[in-house]
Amino acid sequence: MTATRDGTQPAGTPDPAPEPRPDEQAAEPLTSGLPQLARLLGTVVAPTTLLTSLLFYFGWSHAYYFYDYFGVNSTLLGLTTRDYVQQAVDGLFLPMMVVAGVGLLALWAHSLLRARLDEGPQPRLLRLVAAIAAVGLVLAVGGFWSVFAATPLRRYLYGTAAPLSLALGVLLVVYAVQVWRSVAGGRRVPGPAWGRVAEWAAVFVLVGLSLFWAANNYSVAVGRQRAYQMVLDLPREPGVVLFSERSLSLAAPGVREVRCKDPRPATASATTACGCCLSPETSTCCCPQPGHAATA
Repeated sequence: MTATRDGTQPAGTPDPAPEPRPDEQAAEPLTSGLPQLARLLGTVVAPTTLLTSLLFYFGWSHAYYFYDYFGVNSTLLGLTTRDYVQQAVDGLFLPMMVVAGVGLLALWAHSLLRARLDEGPQPRLLRLVAAIAAVGLVLAVGGFWSVFAATPLRRYLYGTAAPLSLALGVLLVVYAVQVWRSVAGGRRVPGPAWGRVAEWAAVFVLVGLSLFWAANNYSVAVGRQRAYQMVLDLPREPGVVLFSERSLSLAAPGVREVRCKDPRPATASATTACGCCLSPETSTCCCPQPGHAATA
């Protein structure tokens, strides 16, 4: 900017832009503080290690309740880490599909709402944001109460209704608050950076633990359902013949023990008419099966 000797601006010089006032600060983005939290978590836990640990846990939960249906302790079967990870896919396939689908719909809805809000705050849209916050608060309170008491939510959706209610409620409340802050715009002074990071950390803990709770309950339900379905399918499965050096003392309907005529100890006894449930490298788990036996 140029000025004359007496301090006045020469003719034709545009006036300088006024400095923005503190109450006219630009609105913070909805995800303010979230990138900092992601970098902080990345320095503490490697993503691959975290994913493998979660798959191992959900696979263990699936296997434990699958064999518990037959009265067998899964820890005695010598299952490996690969076995647990493979079984985790069975219990997490549907939840991951649902979360991906709901997340995609939520992103589309946010884009539509954001486009309307950019045109200017409208009373109808503000009422919609308030309704989202109210619904989220009800869901969050219901899910949080289910942590301490046996509410009806625990009995629905394979025991996943309560944790999903808590996770969805927290997300809706946080989303409504962030949208309201963006609408407030310059009427709000931004807070400290550590406050935004702490806020997102609390949201991450609540939503993460809720989803962990829901996935664990679903894995348990899938394990028991797979065991029940196996029992129903046993009459259509081929039978087996087990050779043993001594009697196995299996007394159950459909199980027949026959003394072999060969005097060698390795073929002293044969048990027939069992349905094979599992044949890992170190153990065999069999259940009584009605019908004819087939040599295996």
